[in-house]
Amino acid sequence: MAKNVSKKITEGSIVAIEEKALVQDKGFSFFQNSFWLQAGIIAVLAFIFYSNTISNNYALDDTIVIVQNEYVLEGFAGILDILTKDAYDSYYRQLNSSDQVPGGRYRPLSIVTFAIEQQFFGAIPKDKVDSVIHDGMSPEPKSPYELQFAHNMHIRHLFNVLWFTLSVIVLLYFLRTIVFRRQPLMAFIAAVVFTIHPIHAEVLANVKSRDEIMSLLFICLTFIFAFRYREQKKLLHLGVALLCCFLAFLSKEYAITLLALLPLSFYLFRGDSLKKSFVATVPYILIVVVYMVIRLQIANGMQPRSELADNDIQINPYALASGSEKIATEIATSLNYLKLLVVPYPLSADYSYNQIPYKDFSHPLVWLSLLVHLSLFGGLFYFFKKRSVLCFAIAFYLFNLLLVNNFIFDIGATMGERLIYHSSVGFAIALAYLLCRAVEKIQPANIGRVGLACFMVLMTILCGFETIARNRNWKDDYTLFTHDINVVPNSFLVNVNVASTLVNRSESAPDEKTRIADLRRGISLFSKAIAMQDNYVLGYMNRGVAYLKLDVPDSVMLNIDKVRALYPIHPMLPEMYFYTGQAFYAHKEPDKAYNAMQLSLQLRPDFMPARNAIRYWDSIKTVQH
Repeated sequence: MAKNVSKKITEGSIVAIEEKALVQDKGFSFFQNSFWLQAGIIAVLAFIFYSNTISNNYALDDTIVIVQNEYVLEGFAGILDILTKDAYDSYYRQLNSSDQVPGGRYRPLSIVTFAIEQQFFGAIPKDKVDSVIHDGMSPEPKSPYELQFAHNMHIRHLFNVLWFTLSVIVLLYFLRTIVFRRQPLMAFIAAVVFTIHPIHAEVLANVKSRDEIMSLLFICLTFIFAFRYREQKKLLHLGVALLCCFLAFLSKEYAITLLALLPLSFYLFRGDSLKKSFVATVPYILIVVVYMVIRLQIANGMQPRSELADNDIQINPYALASGSEKIATEIATSLNYLKLLVVPYPLSADYSYNQIPYKDFSHPLVWLSLLVHLSLFGGLFYFFKKRSVLCFAIAFYLFNLLLVNNFIFDIGATMGERLIYHSSVGFAIALAYLLCRAVEKIQPANIGRVGLACFMVLMTILCGFETIARNRNWKDDYTLFTHDINVVPNSFLVNVNVASTLVNRSESAPDEKTRIADLRRGISLFSKAIAMQDNYVLGYMNRGVAYLKLDVPDSVMLNIDKVRALYPIHPMLPEMYFYTGQAFYAHKEPDKAYNAMQLSLQLRPDFMPARNAIRYWDSIKTVQH
């Protein structure tokens, strides 16, 4: 009797457990299969992680791409110039410079969006743009225009968050429908990893980097519609795919990887033959040709780079390296990207000379990097034969890395966190695949799922703390650089930027003691940068400005004379000699004052302030005689 009761209880318990597991499986299945539920989670994560960037101002390259870009400030009226000129054309024009980053930068689409935004904020008429740019933006906005512009930057940051949110939803769709067609959980985890990764803070917090977001967005859309065309044979889908491909190119040059990744995806995920896969890619080659023709036309309109630019370590970080040092350093530096993807701490806005010292082939990091990357290439071919998703993940990582590690293209920078944005998709795909395959080995399956969920929650929390904190560092130039100089103390560019922000902020210092301290520290940091590169024109000019603010005209003259020797057409020289002349006159050194004014007129004969000063002093001398 007891045995029968025990048997019934046991059987009832087993039935109950099985029914409970069935309910859990149904819930889990619904989560896996619901694109919109997963997309909603991704969107919420994106907004939570990056909403605090909306309160930020402008920082780093925002200045030359947005704040002081005459074509952006003109709104709709500037769009034609944006589409037909280099991205930094306005910046170089203001400097009277032909110094271009290698190959130029033709990526107009994101800049067009800035101009459209400006139109609604309030476009500036063409005849008033120069004066607005000349007056500049103070570190702490005070005038109505500055306050309005600062407010507008918050809206631009909001748009960056929205663009990113849209892009990660599209990324999820791309992963679900193409890469992980039968494994929606893997697609979701990969999209989450990409969304929460702290290394993307620079792309979101620096509005200028919207080009990265838009590039990946249109690359994913190209994949989506290319596959739709292959499956449904509707010309509309082909047309949309080609349009998205072209828009990806107009966003950034990374779209060139589609020529390799598209046929690879057809081969891996559709099961097409290699020949069929390459034939299907032919229409996209036409888009590349169209883009290259346009780009070459833009490049032909640019002035050739000067020798000074080739030797400028801001433009050419390997200017002081030998040929073998350059290659060895590029190999070793490539490993830094992988390190930051695995351990994204600490982060910096800059890794330029001399933060990453030159290396030769005796350095162990060079050989470790070679071993790691050759292994990845070996894995690429190994998984290619197996038609594994890991082949696509490795290819997405490596092909995009080759565009930014200076091996194929001289990008004008040692490395940058924003530059690994596209490659990190490959990293996210590989991590999601390996995690899920590892969890599948855990039995019972529910324990594996709980473990995976706990791991993802923990990783999301840790990444959230790091990303949100990093976003705050991007509040403005001063906050960013004064933080990052502790992370990269030997960076030429960060030392320069901290020095510049200190000199600029000195105007709004709360007291004279703070003002003088800021100027002296700025001078010290400019001197540190000049010690790294003795032909650094802007360093001498800005150090001269700092000395002018300290009212030390002799030191000003030493610095601007050096500028004149290195770059005699610098547009600020006439004004600097004029102000130095005034300082000498206030110090009762009329001969030095007169000489400074003469130099101002030599450089700009129509500079009336200097001409009037000389006439005034000549009239005084005549009366005295």
